[in-house]
Amino acid sequence: MSTAFFILALIGVACGIATSIMIASFLSKRGVKINYLFIRLFIFRYVRQYRRITMEETGKPGPLFYWFITSWNVALVFAIVGIVLEVT
Repeated sequence: MSTAFFILALIGVACGIATSIMIASFLSKRGVKINYLFIRLFIFRYVRQYRRITMEETGKPGPLFYWFITSWNVALVFAIVGIVLEVT
């Protein structure tokens, strides 16, 4: 049973990585210099910049902001549930 939750957590991680790449692409098209070598270190800065830029353009955060937050939270919750089920 815990394996199913770990698989769901991995799907959440994959969606989070894909969203991170889409955010980096969005920012790159708008002239923000992206450091692809250290993207894991700077991703929260890039998400903040994405949110700021989309707020200026549309008045609300863009959909990728919500996808990023949701996918990583889903991955965290499913991983914790999988660990709890594995231990018990």
